Amino acid sequence: MFVIPAVPYLQGLGLDKESMVQALGLSFTVSTIALAISLAMGGSLLHLPVLGASVLALLPALGGMFIGQWLRHRISAGRFRRLFFCGLLVLGAELALRGL
Repeated sequence: MFVIPAVPYLQGLGLDKESMVQALGLSFTVSTIALAISLAMGGSLLHLPVLGASVLALLPALGGMFIGQWLRHRISAGRFRRLFFCGLLVLGAELALRGL
């Protein structure tokens, strides 16, 4: 939900590879924290079992982050940008197919 407004804007700024990843990480972190606070303040929307599953889901997310960081240091900026947007395309397609 946060990808669509953030990625095109940050892409338009023409940031280098490292700055882009840092800006996206900061943007997504702040947005996710704001969403978590909003859900927690809503009372019934954030239950303990859901919170536990979310914490467990962090493990593969952190693994992917470390793999992405390793890969980012080993490929060119152009190839990184292409892979990044291909990944977003796959995520978008999955969301579109899930809506059908």
